[in-house]
Amino acid sequence: IYRFHQRNGFACILLGDLCELGQFLFVVALSTFLLCCLDYDTLFANRPLSPSPAGAPGPDHPKVTLPDAVLPPAQCAQRIQAQGWLLFLLAVAGAFWLWRLGKVLCDLLGYWEIRRFYTTALHIPSAELCSYSWQEVQARLLRRQHQLCVQRRELSELDVHHRILRRHNYAVAMVSQELLPLRLRLPLLGPIVFLTRGLQYNLELLLFHGPASLFQSPWSLHPQCKRVGARHLLARRL
Repeated sequence: IYRFHQRNGFACILLGDLCELGQFLFVVALSTFLLCCLDYDTLFANRPLSPSPAGAPGPDHPKVTLPDAVLPPAQCAQRIQAQGWLLFLLAVAGAFWLWRLGKVLCDLLGYWEIRRFYTTALHIPSAELCSYSWQEVQARLLRRQHQLCVQRRELSELDVHHRILRRHNYAVAMVSQELLPLRLRLPLLGPIVFLTRGLQYNLELLLFHGPASLFQSPWSLHPQCKRVGARHLLARRL
């Protein structure tokens, strides 16, 4: 519900996911084109252009443009097929794109149900969602929780905030307690925190989304993770 509100409704989510899928295809296609479908000797004037037809006037050093360096489609396809490592990378990229497409479709089905929840339960039309702050949406949710049977006990604002920020709080706590190897000691600079986007994605996949995840739901830990005696066993599994 919170993510649906922060992403400004179903239409914006759909458009954003489609643009993300299209962006990935564009980057892969452009990289392949620049790698295999351009003649860089011609582009950088290391090789002269083909001579002009007989009788056609032309300068001694004609200006090279990008279309002059583009290889024919057949030659471009031949160069791609001749490089096995490139075919492997394209296959991996295609598999990742298909997996991402399936995940987007599954997420969109869930977001569609959340859209219905907003309109029927909270009485917030999609066209007016941007006019409501999260505090207003949360207040409506808390007022109607008994009718919706959301929880056996009454939820408070603090409970909602804890559920939204549960994983972020765990990540911050693990960094603060130095349970994650993110600190590097550099000469003259001393200890610094090193956390790239790739490393953050891998840590989140390992701790929060993978098969060995600590959470059985977006906010609830596995029961064995709460037992002190199971710490060493869980550490060996990771």
